[in-house]
Amino acid sequence: MLIKDTQFQELLLSFSQETGIKERKQIEEQIWKKYGTENTVLVLDMSGFSLLTRKYGIVHYLSMIRRMQLTVEPIISGHGGMLIKFEADNCFAILPNPLNATRAAISIQHAFASSNILTADDLDIHVSIGIDYGKILIVNNEDMFGDAVNRACKMGEDIGDADEILITKEAMDLIPKDAEIEGKPVQVNIGGMNTDAFQIIYKKEEDSEEK
Repeated sequence: MLIKDTQFQELLLSFSQETGIKERKQIEEQIWKKYGTENTVLVLDMSGFSLLTRKYGIVHYLSMIRRMQLTVEPIISGHGGMLIKFEADNCFAILPNPLNATRAAISIQHAFASSNILTADDLDIHVSIGIDYGKILIVNNEDMFGDAVNRACKMGEDIGDADEILITKEAMDLIPKDAEIEGKPVQVNIGGMNTDAFQIIYKKEEDSEEK
């Protein structure tokens, strides 16, 4: 973890070296005041890294990552979001609310489904996406930390299957009912705890039957 913000680094160091409970609390409050926000987190992970890299080589996969980046960033921006970082074959972003995040995720999945029609199978891009909402720290608009980040990461990187969008129940509950976002209730295990979530249903019925 490389954090470029010097003040953030110094505050963390001060916290770790401070022995007084009251003083630690004050430093923690200072950190949250400067860097804290309540936001919607979206984490995307490309599927098949190990298999594709072994089969076709790292250059092949890196070219797919670049295409992923060029596809995802404008969709995030178009839904009012901000890209925090691309890291390997992952994307970390924040969006104004869970509705915007879910619509962005659906747009991303549709974009890749459309582009995959035009590419050879070995160049098809499939992603899984995790979404959560909560109190997080955003440092220099280059990195973010917090439970919502961890949960979105876990769902996007480890739990979600290719072409899947997972969102926590807490975030789903913030989406207006009239937005017509459909989700299938699921339970996911995050950090040894069962967590209520939803698998977003975004494909047409005939599309599902064709697969």
